[in-house]
Amino acid sequence: MVSRDEIMTALAAVPGPDGRAPLPDSGALSGVTIRDGKVFVAIAIDPARAKAMEPMRAKAEAVIRAIPGVKGAIVTLTAEAARAVAGAPEAHGHQSDGPPRRHGRPSEPLPGVKHIIAVASGKGGVGKSTVACNLAVGLAKLGLAVGVLDADLFGPSMPKLFGLHSKPSVAPDGKRLIPLESFGVKVMSIGFLIEEGAPVVWRGPMVVSALNQLLREVVWGELDVLVVDMPPGTGDTQLTMAQNVPLAGAVIVSTPQDLALIDARRGIAMFNQVKIPLLGVVENMSYFVCPHCGGRTDVFSHGGARKEAQKLGVPFLGEVPLDIAIRINSDDGRPVIASMPESAQANALLEIARRVADTLAAGAPGAMPAPRIRILE
Repeated sequence: MVSRDEIMTALAAVPGPDGRAPLPDSGALSGVTIRDGKVFVAIAIDPARAKAMEPMRAKAEAVIRAIPGVKGAIVTLTAEAARAVAGAPEAHGHQSDGPPRRHGRPSEPLPGVKHIIAVASGKGGVGKSTVACNLAVGLAKLGLAVGVLDADLFGPSMPKLFGLHSKPSVAPDGKRLIPLESFGVKVMSIGFLIEEGAPVVWRGPMVVSALNQLLREVVWGELDVLVVDMPPGTGDTQLTMAQNVPLAGAVIVSTPQDLALIDARRGIAMFNQVKIPLLGVVENMSYFVCPHCGGRTDVFSHGGARKEAQKLGVPFLGEVPLDIAIRINSDDGRPVIASMPESAQANALLEIARRVADTLAAGAPGAMPAPRIRILE
């Protein structure tokens, strides 16, 4: 198994950001992780020098991949503690207005992808990933070319939801990964690259850089929509991603209860703050219909997300029931919208997909060149 010392020895052949000191002695290494023969390295730089530092990054990645026993290497550039990096100059003698840009180069469109949409929630446990999975399959059933990026590095769900368990192959150029495909949807997730259940113990900048790589070093081909399953919450990672990915809009998922709606409001406020259009709100686990007697129970109350959407002037996309069939099929890697296409549950999810598709076709309200999720520099 490859060791940290072997990695440091290899990296000693790479000049650091100042062009002189070996990378391990430069003070620029902000993280080195080794897992199952795969090596992840983060290099902190001044974001203004990102383009100039690309050869250094590429060389570092090459020397690590050349180490016997290394199965793969991802070297990313981050902007963490940029002023402390050896050789990183101040911003040309003047201070910028507001906080510095972080985690990579200026954003740019993803070639071949028409629309990137985020599926987000203010908190975990509301079924966001299940909705994102079925939304993607629903869009594909409507005739669109669709991909999914699983942006939740700490709790990737897409491998299980799509029933995918193999590793992505490397493209002929040797630099990009070919996404896996299921139910007509191209899928990429960190879950394909690590062992199931293995923890991802990274700091914020490493997370964002890895996500950037999963986005931009993947052969997506021509897509009408790329659905990004965002991590839950509204922390630094989510905000940084929202500011650096060309999002056409966002879908907020919430349950009807007051506690979930409080967090949903935070999610809506975050996207409003970064000027990303809201495609709408989905009320998940909206109600429960007993499979035995047919009686309906509003387990988490009902209609709260619709009322909240109306109150905030955000489109309401629809209600998805709390149903054991959705749970069973999701656990089996069979999205209910594909495995039970004639069911009420599938129809509810397909209608949500149709409304999202219609909004994208018409142009999202307030649509503008906006943010992007990016990958290493």
